[in-house]
Amino acid sequence: MLSIVVPCFNEQESLPYFVKEVEKITSSISHSIEYIFVNDGSQDGTLKLLRELHHKMPNQVRYISFSKNFGKESALYAGLQASRGDLITVMDADLQDPPELLPQMIERIESSDIDCVGTRRQDRAGEPVIRSFFARLFYKLVNKFGDTEMIDGARDFRLMTRQMVDAILSMTEYNRFSKGIFSWVGFNTEYISYENRERVAGKTSWSFWSLFKYSIDGIVNFSDAPLTLAAFIGGISCVAAILALIFIVVRALLFGDPTTGWPSLASIVLLMGGLQLLFLGIIGKYIGKIFLETKKRPIYIIKETEKDVKKER
Repeated sequence: MLSIVVPCFNEQESLPYFVKEVEKITSSISHSIEYIFVNDGSQDGTLKLLRELHHKMPNQVRYISFSKNFGKESALYAGLQASRGDLITVMDADLQDPPELLPQMIERIESSDIDCVGTRRQDRAGEPVIRSFFARLFYKLVNKFGDTEMIDGARDFRLMTRQMVDAILSMTEYNRFSKGIFSWVGFNTEYISYENRERVAGKTSWSFWSLFKYSIDGIVNFSDAPLTLAAFIGGISCVAAILALIFIVVRALLFGDPTTGWPSLASIVLLMGGLQLLFLGIIGKYIGKIFLETKKRPIYIIKETEKDVKKER
């Protein structure tokens, strides 16, 4: 069986196109297929549409509906937990992940000794220049300072064996960053490149700010480099401050204590104060992650599944 996990947040417009395109390639796949749609607190008619899809395809379509929006990471985890297939793929409902690659991905994983076939974009055509710049900068930083390699342009769209998915599910941490987790668990992985695609319908829920926060989480979750950098710069600043103090004392003893140096003094105070606040923020970010982990809150809460619909009948 092939399990197709699809996180959904306000995807009412995209879902009909998605199912139609996937159904086109089912004849070229020897596996039986199950869809697992995860409704991540959508505010449109996504849940109603999922109910209708399950009614039309009761043996293939399953769905999970959250009690609120828990985020894509939680939706991915819930979908992987619910999957029953020997092979599992993760796809977006907006068709930015080409379904026609699935037969090729299945053939690759079954004809060679690999556990995962991932996908990556050849380019970032159609993406805003600023977003592309910061995306590339993120991958450079996380690969330079982190212990886990992440492929630039890699998508969540990938085909995995049951063994690899079970390894991912064994990581029950609350603060999740799937791109890093997929790499951290290891297993043999190959990548297929394809040209970037735009959404088939609807609007993306990812703003520049949400992507920025997501990238910060990725760096913090898989690297302690920011803490090391803060300690290093802090040490350099202390040495510089001591040298500056010696210089000021010697200058005052030799040439008196002129009052004309207040602008430079104010600049130094502001610089040091800014650095302290920056490093406190870095430390606070890590402490906040620890705080959330110790709460042991559930990664998601389910409000409804297709089984509830059957019970109502």
